[in-house]
Amino acid sequence: MLGKKLVTAQKRGETRALCLGLGMVACSMMMYFFIGITIVPFYTKSVWTTETVCKVLKANIKEQVLCPNSRGSEDEESFPYPCLQVWVNLTASGQAVMLYQTEDTLERNPQCSYVPSKSENPTEVKARIETIASNFKKYQTFPCYYDPGGMQTSVILTRLYPPKGLLFAFLWPTLMFTGGCLIIFLVKISQYVSVLSAWQ
Repeated sequence: MLGKKLVTAQKRGETRALCLGLGMVACSMMMYFFIGITIVPFYTKSVWTTETVCKVLKANIKEQVLCPNSRGSEDEESFPYPCLQVWVNLTASGQAVMLYQTEDTLERNPQCSYVPSKSENPTEVKARIETIASNFKKYQTFPCYYDPGGMQTSVILTRLYPPKGLLFAFLWPTLMFTGGCLIIFLVKISQYVSVLSAWQ
């Protein structure tokens, strides 16, 4: 009687472990799919892939401009802010080009090097832009990214999705997939040993 209870409990445990392993594999596959349709396209679309050294030529704050939304229409998402323009000397080619914070900055407003968030306070935005301009004037040389193919003449300061960030994004689903497969493998080994022992 006790043996039957132990066998039943073992089967229940194996079933739960198998479900856990299958669930982990399924979740990891969904995470792979989500990363594949969100992060990977932005990474492959970016042409600013080569790092070089930029030297500041000038950093000016112009009058307030109206920031359009991603569609380019002026609606409730548009807001005025001081326009910071930073021009740098690209060491790789010796050209004078405009610097943008990220790839998204160029898409949101190609006139300005920095685009603040809509939710920020106008006073804080003005102070932040002035601080950024003073930092560029203080630190003349810094690393930046440019397009080696020459499709984009501008440069960016920071990549939204660098290779390390992409690898880190794939790390967690890979660990989950490996753990799920390991659990399934161990359950199958346990079942095989149990069947072998019963046969003997």
